[in-house]
Formats: sequence, structure tokens, C-alpha cells
Amino acid sequence: MESKPSEISSSKMFGGYNKRYKHFSPTLGCSMTFYIYFPPSPSPSHKFPVLYWLSGLSCTDENFIAKSGAQRAASTEGIVLIAPDTSPRGLNVEGEADSWDFGVGAGFFLNATQEKWKNWRMYDYVVKELPKLLSENFPQLETSKASIFGHSMGGHGALTIYLKNLDKYKSVSAFSPVANPINCPWGQKAFTNYLGPSKADWEEYDATSLVSKVRDVSATILIDQGDGDKFLHDQLLPNKFEEACRSANVPVLLRLQPGYDHSYFFIATFIDDHIHHHARALKL
Repeated sequence: MESKPSEISSSKMFGGYNKRYKHFSPTLGCSMTFYIYFPPSPSPSHKFPVLYWLSGLSCTDENFIAKSGAQRAASTEGIVLIAPDTSPRGLNVEGEADSWDFGVGAGFFLNATQEKWKNWRMYDYVVKELPKLLSENFPQLETSKASIFGHSMGGHGALTIYLKNLDKYKSVSAFSPVANPINCPWGQKAFTNYLGPSKADWEEYDATSLVSKVRDVSATILIDQGDGDKFLHDQLLPNKFEEACRSANVPVLLRLQPGYDHSYFFIATFIDDHIHHHARALKL
């Protein structure tokens, strides 16, 4: 099957283009879509740094591109935005669509170890397959200069991927991340099914657990969290992550934003801060 990406849509925005692509993913065993926002280019030979966005539960590659308004600041800063999907699709695994917080749209950016869910390898897709695919097919991208951010389940993905790959990403940020999944219902459900019963395996995908094992995090980790978010106290637990960062001497800025909820209205309000945060790290 053809794994080279083919363009399926293109729309101009802030001088650049939102382009959607489809390709066959050997990692996941199915066709996948992703979006790239290309800012306007100053010259044909110019190479752009890249910023990956990981979306939340039940999302696709489209939510962020349509709702965040991130393209305005990305255009100004000269940064390419990459928005992959959140899980494999079309595999028709029994039970994959039974609930919105597990299976389709809920890959949790890990590599599943349980046989039934063996195609759920979003960690390898985001960390290995996608960057290679981009560098081989888009010469205008400088994939060695990359940062990562995300929302909710995708915020969990961004934090864990960054902490496990400090050599690959210049910076990380998150909106309302699932910051301590081994201690919340969403995480416990996903990890039990994808990874089995071993808590040691779970900790490999828990940002609060991982942060105690890392050394030399140079860029401050930026987290925005709405204090009106209905998931804050039982699912997200950013204070647990902040405590772990303090203990490990990892620089973190957790901003509790009064009155904001879990939605893209919240993300759109503070997205420019995040783009500028990553631009500083990517241009060093």
C-alpha cells in the first residue's frame, strides 16, 4: 500500500495554507490523516521548524486546525503546525467504538502491549513514523527542530513524549493535560486495557511518574488549566505534576486561568502564548 502522503484538501489562511494529507501507516496498520499548516515562506529554500499538536479524547486531526486559531501566531512566527489524528481508525476491532474515552479517538499516545489492541501504537507513530514521513516528503520542514504540545489526552501525550525524548524536542506545553493518568479514571481504564495490569508499565506513560526520572530539562514546561474545567479535580490533576516537577527541579509554569473550561474557547484564548513559548525555544 502507498505510504507516501497524498494531499486531500488545501485552504489558505493568514498567508499560509492548511493542508490535509492521507497516507497508509505501517505502524498502525491503517490509513491515517494529518494536517499541516504551512506559514508563508520568505524564500523557496527556507526551512521551517515544526510544532506538533496532539488532540484530546474523541478528537481527530481536524479539531485543532478548525477551532484553535493557532495559525495566526504560527504565520507570524514562521512555524509549521502538525496535527495528527488521535488513534487508528477503520480496523473494526470489537469494542473499539463502545465509549468515547477508549478505543477510536482515544489512543492515549502509547504503544499498547495487549494483543487485542496491538495496532494502538500512537507513541511510535508520533515519535518515529510521522517525523520520518515528514522529513522524506516535505523538504521545507526542518524536522530536527521540533517542539510538541497538546490538550487533555493530547496534553498527556505531549508531556510524556517530551519527557521520554528530550533529545528530539526543544520544548513542551499543554492545555488541561491528563497529568497523572495512573490516578484518574480515564487513565486507569485506558492503561488497564492497552497495557495490562502492571503498574510499572503504566508509569512509563504517566508524566507525573516520568518527571522524577529525567535530567536537564532546560525549557520551562508551560501548562494552562481553566479553574472552571469540570474535569480538573478527578481527571486532570495538574497539581500532582507540578509537585513532582518541583521535587525533581524541573522548571514548570502552571497557570490556573479563572473561569475557563475544558473547551477550544479556552485553548483559542491562550494559544498565542503557547506558540510564542515554542518559537523562543525553536529559534535558539
